[in-house]
Amino acid sequence: MLSNTIKSEINNLWDKFWSGGIANPLTAIEQISYLLFMKRIDELDLKRKADAETGFSKQKYISIFGGTDKDGEDNQKKRWSYFKQLEGGEMLTHVQAKVFPFIKTLKNGNSAFTEHMKDAVFMIPKASLLVEAVNIIDNIYNEIEREQKEGQSFQDTQGDVYEYLLSEIAQSGKNGQFRTPRHIIQMIAALVDPKLGEEICDPACGTGGFLLGAYQHILTQHTSENYLVKEDNGTVWGTISDKLSDKRQWQFLREKAFYGFDFDTTMVRIGLMNLMLHGIDHPNIDYKDTLSKKYNENNRFDVVMANPPFKGSIDKSDINEDLSINTTKTELLFVNRIYNMLRLGGRAGVIVPDGVLFGSSNAHKALRKLLIEQCELQGVISMPSGVFKPYAGVSTAVLIFVKGGTTENVWFYDMEADGYSLDDKRTKTVDNDIPDIISKWKSRNPQIDIDKKQKAFFVNRKEIEENNYDLSINRYKDADYKEVEYEDPAKILEKIENLENEISNGLFNLRNQYK
Repeated sequence: MLSNTIKSEINNLWDKFWSGGIANPLTAIEQISYLLFMKRIDELDLKRKADAETGFSKQKYISIFGGTDKDGEDNQKKRWSYFKQLEGGEMLTHVQAKVFPFIKTLKNGNSAFTEHMKDAVFMIPKASLLVEAVNIIDNIYNEIEREQKEGQSFQDTQGDVYEYLLSEIAQSGKNGQFRTPRHIIQMIAALVDPKLGEEICDPACGTGGFLLGAYQHILTQHTSENYLVKEDNGTVWGTISDKLSDKRQWQFLREKAFYGFDFDTTMVRIGLMNLMLHGIDHPNIDYKDTLSKKYNENNRFDVVMANPPFKGSIDKSDINEDLSINTTKTELLFVNRIYNMLRLGGRAGVIVPDGVLFGSSNAHKALRKLLIEQCELQGVISMPSGVFKPYAGVSTAVLIFVKGGTTENVWFYDMEADGYSLDDKRTKTVDNDIPDIISKWKSRNPQIDIDKKQKAFFVNRKEIEENNYDLSINRYKDADYKEVEYEDPAKILEKIENLENEISNGLFNLRNQYK
């Protein structure tokens, strides 16, 4: 949980970027990410040096900032701790001409981030904006260190800072498509239940929210009960992970557990920074179009969690031949891709627009048939249309399935509320089905949950097949009709006549008063 002091500094940082000429939130967060990376590599390098000098680390210290550049300038001058002391105009020139080109070519820094810096552009236009941004970032980190001394986790707070920065993207119109609400990610993670030792992927990862949700879910499973925190939306989380003591397990989590792909290099860099600042030192996020012919990692992952693009289309000539659904609609192709990339027995949680559930085209039917006949389609959670407001009002659903086997029964849940109002403001409310969804999911039973008037119920495969593989909840839910008894029409007319007489008498009396 961020303090009001840190939130105030972050809001101040956004204000400086907007007033400084960078009004696009996506551009602003990208530029802020570059500055955070400059500070991060400086601090990591200094920590490695201190560890080597004290004997804490057995590895030989080789500075990231060793040697000189092509002009013979000492690379030590590329450090954040050096250039932050420069005067405004000198700082801007130095960062533009020296520091930024340096971090784009780093070989022994964080390769995951620098690998995707080739086409990056430093766009901070004013010296005053750069000076203010550097000072605010330093203030934020000083406050984090102060809070750390009072018992807060540095890693958690540092990650929360970036999450709070990213929350501004959700208010930026079309750029909001890159953000899935955190509480929805938490819900899907609870349903899919990723575990330590599994390889987890998002084929359209954006800012990396689903990968981060899976990571935090795993940490929670290894946190003692007295360290768990219950959030406002009813979910329980813990990041202490005091039960996770094996260094090999931590190494797997931070280097080999999480994989993400996106065809936007800006989102790749933002996703990398998001995971790095949350403690995943070497996230495997890469620039790839997973629907294209260039992607070929089938039968690869244990878990896939995703909110792929809705209502998009792709050039038919570039669609991967491994995708069996004959369509150019991305919302169908991505589900097909997720099926292909899962190992046998692998689990998926994917958000789809409602049209996927009941669309009448051959491609829609083929996909639903694939989910029923070649997977165990475990659950369909119907979400209200306001979940993705203010930037999208489309109704959506969550599909939970396991690759392999066949489906016997499908669990449906009619979510009516997610803890926030369903208008553009999305203010917090007491109405929230998410805790109930998670609870009922864990105790679901196809022999018991058969009342289709309830929010949660099972539908057997035969009934789904008879309905042309339709997966929309309204197809199966029984409406709870209540008989309404109306008053006798003669009595209603009598009441109307009495009211008219009262009105007439009242008007007559008023006229007499003013004669």
